[in-house]
Amino acid sequence: MKIQDVKVIVCSPGRNFVTLKIVTDEGLTGIGDGTVNGRELAVVSYLQDHVAPLLIGRDPAQIEDIWQYLYRGAYWRRGPITMAAISAVDMALWDIKAKAANMPLYQLLGGASRQKAMIYSHAQGMTIEEAVDAVGRKRDEGHVAIRCQVGIPGLPAIYGTGKGAKQGMGGMVEALPHEEVWSTSKYMNHIPKLFARLRDVYGDDLHLLHDTHHRLTPIEAARLGKDLEPFRLFWLEDPVPAELQEGYRLIRQHTTTPIALGEVFNTIWDARLLMEEQLIDYIRATSVHAGGVTGLRRIFDFASVYHIRTACHGPMDVSPVAMGANAHIDLWVPNFGIQEFSGYTPLMHEVFPHSWQQEGGYIHPGEAPGHGVDIDEALAAKHPYQRAYLPVNRLEDGTLWHW
Repeated sequence: MKIQDVKVIVCSPGRNFVTLKIVTDEGLTGIGDGTVNGRELAVVSYLQDHVAPLLIGRDPAQIEDIWQYLYRGAYWRRGPITMAAISAVDMALWDIKAKAANMPLYQLLGGASRQKAMIYSHAQGMTIEEAVDAVGRKRDEGHVAIRCQVGIPGLPAIYGTGKGAKQGMGGMVEALPHEEVWSTSKYMNHIPKLFARLRDVYGDDLHLLHDTHHRLTPIEAARLGKDLEPFRLFWLEDPVPAELQEGYRLIRQHTTTPIALGEVFNTIWDARLLMEEQLIDYIRATSVHAGGVTGLRRIFDFASVYHIRTACHGPMDVSPVAMGANAHIDLWVPNFGIQEFSGYTPLMHEVFPHSWQQEGGYIHPGEAPGHGVDIDEALAAKHPYQRAYLPVNRLEDGTLWHW
C-alpha cells in the first residue's frame, strides 16, 4: 500500500478546524486533526507546503518511521505548529492501519482497560448562584465530574471564568483578540467561596474541578491550593505557566490539592521534569497537540512510571477527529484519569460523523474500524475559515497578564 494523495481541509462550523486526509492507492483513507486555535492557517501551510510532498509514495503502515522522519528530519523541531502537523499525519495513519486490520483503534493499541471513560464537563456563571445552578444542570444530565468557574465581583465577564464565549454558537467568534480585565487578588478571595457553596449544596459525591488558566504565580497557586483543600477538588488545573517547571516545586511544598497541567505541551520533553519529580498528578496533553497517537502513547507510558494519570485536553477547538483518537487512547491506557469534554454543536457533529458516543458522564470510542471519525467534505466546504482568536488578559492597571 502507498500514499497516493494528501488533502488539507479547513472548515469553520462554529470553530475553525484543520483536517488532514490521507488517501492510499488501495482505497483506504484516514483523517487527522491539525487544529491550533488562532493559528490554524500556519498549520495549513506547514502541511501543504512542507509535509504533504514528503508523504506521497510512502507506505502508510510505517507509522513510527514517518513520525521520526517528520520530527527529526526537520532541523526546527517541536513547537505547536510542527507538532500539530505531525499529529494530523499520525492520527490519519493510525486510522488507516486500524481500518486495514478491520478493528477499532483501541484494539490495535492492545485492547480496552475499561468499559468506558469518565469525562468532565464545564459549568460556569457570573455569580456563585448562577454557577451552582449550572453545576446542578450538568449533574442532572448524568455528569459525575464538573469543572466549575465563576465570574469575579467587580470585573466584567471573562472567557473561561464567567459567562463564557457563546459556546452554543461554537465558541470564539471575534476576528481580533478581545482584551479582558483580570485581578488576581479578587479572584483568589472569591474562588474558595464558590467551592464552599458547591459542597454545601451538592455534598461530596460530585468530582469538582477548577481551571486557573495559567494566571497565577507559584506562591499564589500554593495559597489557592491550600485554601481549596477543605473542598477536596478533583484537581486544580493550569495554576502557573509551565515555562519555568521548577516553579511547581513551590506549589507541591504547600498544598495537597491535586494539580493538572499540559494542554499546551507538544512533546514528552515539555513534561519531563514535572513528571520525574511528581510535581503534577494529571497530564493533560492531547492527540492534536502532542504528536498524535504515537506521541501521546509515549507521554502517557512515561507518566505511568511516576503515578501520574492521563487527562486529555478536550475543549470545542479540539475537533471531533482528535476527540475520537483521544477516546480510543482513554479506553486503552492503563493509567487513565479523566477526559475533558465540553461538547460540540449539532453542525459540528454533522460535519464530522463519528462512532464515539458520549452518554452522561462517560464516553466510548465505538467499534467502527479505525478511529471512527470521518468528514463530510461537501458540508465542510459550505463553512469556510473565519479568523478568530482567544482573548487577551490585562490587569486593572493595563499590564498584559498570563493566559
